Amino acid sequence: MSGNGDDPKNGNQVQRLREDRLLSKAELARRAGVSVLTIDRVEKGAPCRLDTKRKIILALGLKVSDKDQVFNAAAAGDDE
Repeated sequence: MSGNGDDPKNGNQVQRLREDRLLSKAELARRAGVSVLTIDRVEKGAPCRLDTKRKIILALGLKVSDKDQVFNAAAAGDDE
C-alpha cells in the first residue's frame, strides 16, 4: 500500500486507524463530511486544517481529546 498511514514521518495514524475499523476511504470521507481526495492526502501526510482534523477524529469514533493518537504532536503546526 502506498501512503503508509502509520509512517512516523507523515505525522498521522489515519490510515492505520481507518483500516483497524475496516473502513474504506470513501466511508471515512462520508462520515467526516470531506472528500475522498482529502482523506487520501491526509493519509499521505499532507497538511490539513484543524477543522478537517476534528472531523476525521470524530468520524473514526474518537474524541477530540484523542487527537495525539491520530495526529502526532510534531504535525500540530500543519493546521492552517
